[in-house]
Amino acid sequence: MAWMREAMSPAPFRKARRRKPGEDRSVTMHPAMMGWWASRRRAHEEGACAHAGGCGPGYGHSRGGHETRHAGHGHDEDFGGGSFGVRRPLRFLAWKLELEENQVAELAKILDDLKTERAQAAVDNRRSTSAFADGMATSTFDEAKVREAAELRVKTAERLRDAVVTALSRIHRVLDGEQRERFAYLIRTGALSI
Repeated sequence: MAWMREAMSPAPFRKARRRKPGEDRSVTMHPAMMGWWASRRRAHEEGACAHAGGCGPGYGHSRGGHETRHAGHGHDEDFGGGSFGVRRPLRFLAWKLELEENQVAELAKILDDLKTERAQAAVDNRRSTSAFADGMATSTFDEAKVREAAELRVKTAERLRDAVVTALSRIHRVLDGEQRERFAYLIRTGALSI
């Protein structure tokens, strides 16, 4: 039937073309592939995953596609989230900023101090969450216990704020002018999260 469109008929069978000896066997990636990959990665990092528990910043997936965090930890990111939002911040910064050995050593100390403070903040956050639950579990609302837990959260946030400011100040002293500009760019673009 000459009037039928091509899409309405089955595709003709085509044999795979044999390559000649010495012919380039590499497969060229479609030019739009990198743009697509970057947009998928950005959507993942911005929390566009639709499954329960979320997978926004700080929620990763292993190679099998399974979430690597437990559900219910979204609000804890401020307290116990990874240092600077990358898996290996020291290696990442050493590479991106082209750090010298002595700078890497100093940065390691700074990141370790910040990691310790964030771990303590995570412990305090779990304590305050438990105290909130204890205040609600009794037959009468225990306002004093809940208020104490809320104060602990405020103090923890202030301590963590001070630790981040101190860490950034120390990092500023360690880096030279060009490295500071690169560091600021990484923060602005979201490659690093403070």
